[in-house]
Amino acid sequence: MENIKEPVTSAQAQIDRSHYRTVVKVDNHALISDEPLTIGGADAGPSPQGLLLASLGSCTAITLRMYIDRKMWSVDNITVNLALFELESTTLIERQLSFEGELSDEQKKRLIQIADACPVHKMLTGKITIETGLI
Repeated sequence: MENIKEPVTSAQAQIDRSHYRTVVKVDNHALISDEPLTIGGADAGPSPQGLLLASLGSCTAITLRMYIDRKMWSVDNITVNLALFELESTTLIERQLSFEGELSDEQKKRLIQIADACPVHKMLTGKITIETGLI
């Protein structure tokens, strides 16, 4: 394994006997994750899959904003819509982009390429290794 220096970020998830409300701490922030009522949760927060989409969506939006600002393009709002589908042999994430502003077709095509370059997209489509141990 490569030399690991410092983590880019860290997270902790804690759950008690309640079904399935989980307190998630990410760096200096806390939020609640839960499962929907239909599978026994209390729907007190987004599902783990929803949090994954939130990570991809926010990373995409931030990456696009950075690029658009650097290019000084006139875009007031960026919307990233995501949906996750569990198919027979794979998981499909559909991502759709919307921009409020003046962009040419060529600029829009470039922004699709930039969206694919966001760090979370690269992680999800690249090789991921997860090592599990005990504390």
